[in-house]
Amino acid sequence: MMRISTSWMYQQSLSTMLNQQSELAQTQNEVSTGNAINVASDNPVGAAQIVGLNHILAENTEYTSNISSANTRLSTETSTLGSVSNLLNSVNDIGLSAINSAMSSSDLSNMATQLTQYRDQLVQMANTTDANGQALFAGTSTTTTPFVTNSSTGAVTYAGNNQQSFTAIGAGLQVANGDPGSSIFMNLPAGNGSFVASANAGNTGTLVVGANSVTSTSAWSAATASGPINDTITFGANGTYAVTNAAGNPVTDSSGNPITGTYTDGGSISFDGMSIAMSGTPAAGDTVNVQSDTASNTQDVFTTLNNMITALQSGGSTTAITNTVNRQLESLNQAMNSVSTTQVAVGSRMDTLQQQSSSYSDLGVTYESALSDVQNVDIATAISNLSLQSTALQASQQVFAKVQGTSLFNYLQG
Repeated sequence: MMRISTSWMYQQSLSTMLNQQSELAQTQNEVSTGNAINVASDNPVGAAQIVGLNHILAENTEYTSNISSANTRLSTETSTLGSVSNLLNSVNDIGLSAINSAMSSSDLSNMATQLTQYRDQLVQMANTTDANGQALFAGTSTTTTPFVTNSSTGAVTYAGNNQQSFTAIGAGLQVANGDPGSSIFMNLPAGNGSFVASANAGNTGTLVVGANSVTSTSAWSAATASGPINDTITFGANGTYAVTNAAGNPVTDSSGNPITGTYTDGGSISFDGMSIAMSGTPAAGDTVNVQSDTASNTQDVFTTLNNMITALQSGGSTTAITNTVNRQLESLNQAMNSVSTTQVAVGSRMDTLQQQSSSYSDLGVTYESALSDVQNVDIATAISNLSLQSTALQASQQVFAKVQGTSLFNYLQG
């Protein structure tokens, strides 16, 4: 027969009640905080999962904020580029009017004044800043005013750099949040993008160089295989012409014959895969230079406008003005292409941002749900447990109080 001491009975009862009080306190804490895990010791594995999930959610929040900032900046850029495109279209309309209509010197002067206003507006647009006051088109020198106008000459210089600034929108994923103005407005190919054909300023005839293009890619590639071309078309009497290179040697065709011919008003001259449309009558000795576009043969859009302004204000002959404006319209077209290409690139980046933002939104729901499963307590279950544990503790206390008052004398009296 096992003997149970009074002290052991007291100790067992006390241990039971202390355990019940501990469980009750934990359940009360879960109900009051709504968390199943309040300290790591409650559930070490679950606590580690909570830390990891909170870290992921914090990263997603940071990336989502970055996406919002980048999207705002790119939205400002695409809006500005849209305005730039509209302005360049207006400049193009003025240039076409200047060469296709009978304009008086007063009309041309008024056009020059309007182009001056457009140039100043273009500089202002190119210096646009985002919501934080940072320049859109300064590369990574966002605190610099990128385009500066010389008040005396009207020449515009670029003070930014050639780098793109990026925003991190994911682990190892970055998106450009701007474009350097040098690539949009400054370092633009001259002419049609392949070559420039320009009438010599000293010509005395009425020859006007019109539209020109590469009509045979293979012939053009062969002609430029050994380097850029720098040829001169020289006219003789009655429209005859011959083509020489920079060294003064005859340029030959694929059969090795010197390129010569006779030009007629409104016709074109073709060689080495190029076609150069012309009009008017050249005088003997008049020349047209044909030069490949190269890294050094570029022209910024502000110079294009300034050249048009100078030509319209010059009071020169119709032939001279038309030749100058024709070339500037070609350069203007390169600027318009540059703006259009950048608009497409910006649109693509904004689409990437939208997709990434949607991805983070979906992931956020998933991770929040996973965090809730680990961290949040089932309130209904916890309240039920709280009631049961409270009742059990009260019962233990009552039993202990009754047993504590029991002795052998109570038994004998009974």
